[in-house]
Amino acid sequence: MNRNIEHYIQPGKRVHLVGIGGVSMSPLAEVLRGKGVTVTGSDMKESETVSHLRTLGIPVTIGHLPESVKGADCVIRTAAVHDDNPEIAAALAGDIPVFERAQAWGAIMGHYKNALCVAGTHGKTTTTSMCTHIFLAAGRDPSVMIGGTLPILGCGHRVGHGDTIIAESCEYCNSFLSFAPTVAVILNVEADHLDFFKDLDDIKASFRRFAELVPPGDGHVVANWDNVNVKKTLEGFQKSCFTFSLTDHTAHCYAENLTWERGLPAFDVIAMGKKYAHVTLRVGGEHNVSNALAAAAAAYVLGVPGAAVEEGLDAFTGAGRRFEKKGTYHGADVYDDYAHHPDELRALLTMARTLGYQRIICAFQPHTYTRTAALFDRFVEVLKLADVAVLAEIYAAREQNTQGISSLDLVRKIPGAVYCPHLEGVTAQLADMARPGDLILTVGAGDIYLAGEALVKDN
Repeated sequence: MNRNIEHYIQPGKRVHLVGIGGVSMSPLAEVLRGKGVTVTGSDMKESETVSHLRTLGIPVTIGHLPESVKGADCVIRTAAVHDDNPEIAAALAGDIPVFERAQAWGAIMGHYKNALCVAGTHGKTTTTSMCTHIFLAAGRDPSVMIGGTLPILGCGHRVGHGDTIIAESCEYCNSFLSFAPTVAVILNVEADHLDFFKDLDDIKASFRRFAELVPPGDGHVVANWDNVNVKKTLEGFQKSCFTFSLTDHTAHCYAENLTWERGLPAFDVIAMGKKYAHVTLRVGGEHNVSNALAAAAAAYVLGVPGAAVEEGLDAFTGAGRRFEKKGTYHGADVYDDYAHHPDELRALLTMARTLGYQRIICAFQPHTYTRTAALFDRFVEVLKLADVAVLAEIYAAREQNTQGISSLDLVRKIPGAVYCPHLEGVTAQLADMARPGDLILTVGAGDIYLAGEALVKDN
């Protein structure tokens, strides 16, 4: 039997997607259907995404039933679905080939002239979203795959007809190593996902392999030269490397004449010694200046005019769950953010401090037991940047609590912090604290946003 995925993503083949409602599985379903593949799928629960797929004529079964894979030419699964899943077990028993989601995206990328893949420990969703805005402004009609919602798209994906695909590229389980980038953006390399990677050196090795995927000649790695680990990762790299920096004028692309107004930045993008674009951002924080430089650098190497960079970034107001305004409560502004690594939290809280609020109340939900345990001291230090920290219990995601760790352990180390084991308690605590002049942040990669939404609803 042919085990090359290219053989199966052809017109007339039937492909079954396990976990079809996921953020990068649902666009995959649409792209495959657009190629003439017959697509079916399954998911754990009903959702807007599942309903949308059904309107396109893609049948979706709720629950994982062995009979769902019957008649499929191959099965594609998300990283969260393992061999003991009833559908996967049935496929393996029936000698139906099983592929990973990333393998499918990698195969699809090979059909585009340009595959712009955005990687990094953090900033991926925002930078991929910025790239999307720029390429839409340039009229390049890109296909897009983002691990979040982008308001201009109304979802996290787009099926275009141009020669470019833009894809958020995650290092977890080495999934981005199945991709086929012609431009590989590396925003930063830090210790994370230590339930999979052994240590930082293991992570650097993974990013190095990702960089090596770009083709010789017309391929490019776009690298953040302000990040020490990115520099170490790319030591001795032989292919084209286009660097960007906030301050280092030896980089190929850098920011000049940076000014701030009401917490929002404006700056010139200098590329290869010449002014390429003048950017005015509607999102704050130095980290977003760096993300914008990454997007501009990627656009530059792909021949996009500077005017499209200006227009695209001027229209960008943030991706879903990236400092997203939810509303107000008792005169306090309520925002939500996906930050779940100490570096992301630091960038968020540092940026929030520039906005002129009297108090910053941060309701944080740690994401996974392994991450909380591995980065415990750093979480403690960074949460002290908030005026008040409210800690929800750790969001388990794919894990069991083998470490015996709790958010209460963090609370004991942070002066004035409050522990709320349930989200209802978080909402009640925020309601009790809120006063005019406050910025209330719900932060984390789990379901903490529900606490803020419940608060705003009560207003």
